[in-house]
Amino acid sequence: TPHLPFSWVHTCHVISLLPNNQPMNKHETLSLIDGHFTADEAREVLISIFQAKIHFHVMRNFSSQERFGCHDKVAMERLPILKKGLERIQELVSRSSEINERLIVTAQVRIQFEEVGE
Repeated sequence: TPHLPFSWVHTCHVISLLPNNQPMNKHETLSLIDGHFTADEAREVLISIFQAKIHFHVMRNFSSQERFGCHDKVAMERLPILKKGLERIQELVSRSSEINERLIVTAQVRIQFEEVGE
């Protein structure tokens, strides 16, 4: 088996084959973060992920406004949630630094296939 740059945590229900003859599953769960971090390390990793998602939704909303003259509904729903998450990360990391403790951070990404209706 070739080494992959991510962890296969869970697989189920083969539905077809990928070009390299690997089975394609109904869903996959990939390990994104799995480690023990200092406050500065956790801050760097987590803030970069949240900022990337915020940037994605800001640009998606900007594109919608330019092309259609209206806000993107999903972006407008996700932005406040992500910004609150960013604030909470700052609080947790600051607390970790104050009490001189490391942070254990894990994050997984679950990817599912959904049939598109007609």
